[in-house]
Amino acid sequence: MNSAGLLTDAFGRIREVVHEAVEGLTDDELAVRIDPDANSIAWLVWHLTRIQDDHLADAFDTEQVWTADGWRDRFGLPFPAAATGYGQSRAQVDEVRASAELLLGYHDAVHARTAELVAPVTDADLDRVVDTSWDPPVTLGVRLVSVIADDLQHAGQAAYVRGLLP
Repeated sequence: MNSAGLLTDAFGRIREVVHEAVEGLTDDELAVRIDPDANSIAWLVWHLTRIQDDHLADAFDTEQVWTADGWRDRFGLPFPAAATGYGQSRAQVDEVRASAELLLGYHDAVHARTAELVAPVTDADLDRVVDTSWDPPVTLGVRLVSVIADDLQHAGQAAYVRGLLP
């Protein structure tokens, strides 16, 4: 397996967990918060997808699916276009209400774009610096592993919340 194959497989696993956590749930079930400080399935899936979309678009110098393909308008959230959910308040988490169809549609669109972006990645590409605001600067490899790790954690949290639903 090469780098591109490894990345494609990893992002595919995220997609599988997201689908398992979301499919068949109502809007109300997707919005359940098991604790006032906990995140809902809808927020977790929206957030992990926004992070993947934002970070990969930045790393590959392309426009985000969120804005390029009209997903921001379809969700109709009262956040700035650049919002990814990072650091949001309880009230903001409550604002993320979406259907399974909308959440999975956006996630699948980002997954498809991700697959296109990582398909040509070589081992040498992984050493390319994509963010100089950190010390040491962040390489493409580090950024991709970071997104995969973060997305899998949030997808697992969404699956856990689903398991707690009555």
